[in-house]
Amino acid sequence: MKPQTINDIFFTIVERGLGQVMLFRNANQWVPISSREFYQQVTGVARMLREWGLTKGDRLAILSENRPEWAVADFASLLLGVVVVPIYTTLTASQTAFILCDSGAKVVVVSTEKQLEKVLSIRDQTAVEQVVVMDQVETLDAMHMHRLMQDGPAERDPELDARARTITGDDLASIIYTSGTTGDAKGVQLTHGNLTSNIQHSLDGFVVGPGQISISFLPLSHVTARHADFALLHRGVTLAYCPFLEQLPQVLLEVRPDIFVAVPRVYEKIYGQVQQKATGFPKRTIYRWALSVGEAHRPEILAGKVPASLRWKVANKLVFSQVHARLGGNAKIFVSGGAPLGKELAEWYANIGIRIHEGYGLTETSPVIAINTPGAHKMGTVGRPLSNVEVQIADDGEILVRGPSVFRAYWKRPEETRNAFVDGWFKTGDIGNVDEEGFLSVTDRKKDLLKTSGGKFIAPQPIENSLKLHTLIGTSVVLGDRRKFASVIIAPHFPLLEDWARANHITYSSREELVANLKVKALYESIVSEVNRGLARYETLKRVLLVPEEFTADNGTLTPTMKLRRRAIEERYRKRISELYEEAEVSAVVKERAFRRGA
Repeated sequence: MKPQTINDIFFTIVERGLGQVMLFRNANQWVPISSREFYQQVTGVARMLREWGLTKGDRLAILSENRPEWAVADFASLLLGVVVVPIYTTLTASQTAFILCDSGAKVVVVSTEKQLEKVLSIRDQTAVEQVVVMDQVETLDAMHMHRLMQDGPAERDPELDARARTITGDDLASIIYTSGTTGDAKGVQLTHGNLTSNIQHSLDGFVVGPGQISISFLPLSHVTARHADFALLHRGVTLAYCPFLEQLPQVLLEVRPDIFVAVPRVYEKIYGQVQQKATGFPKRTIYRWALSVGEAHRPEILAGKVPASLRWKVANKLVFSQVHARLGGNAKIFVSGGAPLGKELAEWYANIGIRIHEGYGLTETSPVIAINTPGAHKMGTVGRPLSNVEVQIADDGEILVRGPSVFRAYWKRPEETRNAFVDGWFKTGDIGNVDEEGFLSVTDRKKDLLKTSGGKFIAPQPIENSLKLHTLIGTSVVLGDRRKFASVIIAPHFPLLEDWARANHITYSSREELVANLKVKALYESIVSEVNRGLARYETLKRVLLVPEEFTADNGTLTPTMKLRRRAIEERYRKRISELYEEAEVSAVVKERAFRRGA
């Protein structure tokens, strides 16, 4: 029976009777949570929420890293028809207050003492009536969640089960606030039906089920991660929780997952680490030889086959298997979503024997619109649209979507809701095309397209994807809107740049001094020149602006999901960008005068 609500998925998890639904790390060991224990924990929390008077339509916020308690609070709320509002742990107190106030959340569940202090500092600005904390924190201002979880019944609760089954697909399940690359975040209203319709189809073509393990490490406040967890739990896959990204390398070795779901940023970091280690003779020579062998066998990898040639087996033993081992050694399914993967990065992974299934979607579409599958895979695309999703391309190239997974409205924003649709189709804001085989490609965000003063359109993402494959580049941002030519801001990967500086006897007292060094500038200009060779003339990057800091969510240059906040970055460096273009203008005038004198 296909699930109509998230509550149907919960009952499927419980009635499957697995001994290991979830795993969490306690001290030095991984502890399982069975189906029966999970039911007890969820029911215990749901009972308390009901005692507090929460009913269908009320809002509950979750402010936590990935851990079993996140799922417990989520399912407990949904059983009662309570609407879940996820909040990123990286948000500031004021940003958190905005979401709590805008959503009208009555209860907020937090993970740690740090998050508790954040909420308590702004609580009087909100409608929050109760605070629940997951960690054993000494406080009189919050209820301890583990106490609620332990108070759950040892057997099934018929009354609660019956109440949960009264929730329908039309009932609101969650308000998810977009990360807001520009302006205030908007609350996307997703119903139980929106979410489950997506879950029913997003894993079509994938063989997943009980006995397999996946790591839950992408922030559950993001719809992609939450969707993946719902879908995998529904299929019986065990989830191992990793609260912090820096713990992922160790967790991969300990858990050895069968399924690896990540955003491009994670795949990029793994690529960068491999590139960094493959230095010096003979490592570099062996590495390059292995990649050439892998490239020759790429069609087989993309077809889901294991090459049988002796050369590939040797390359696999010497190089590829070591990368796989760092990923746990067991993974057979690799998925990427949340942002464009980049064809060059996908090719590199295919060359080492890893076929990444790239997908595409948005919060407003619950989220998956299209995905590559084992049976229908085409590199450079985001796959074919799901069978229950319609896609069409507007005259200006924008991707339009229609189907049961498309959201119903933005929370308390009727005008923005109306503007998001045209003739019943949701306007994704992305530019793309569908090829003759039905595969969807996404070029860039419509609002991110740059139009030079000469009238040429430049899509920045493909250029940025090429640049960030270089290990010395942390992040890059292409500029050029309403300018005569394109330029780029580069935030270096400072650990490697500092190594390079020492090797080249460059002394510096600060990062500002380092990026101002002429040799360092020349280094990055040479990297950009390499990328320029593959670009059209109007796309070439004519100026490079090195900045002395990394782009992070903490300093406001990235969203919590690691996407560029382009407008924030341009505003942050507005003065330096203006100076960059003014210098170019002066230089052009000087050259013109010199040319005339010579003539």
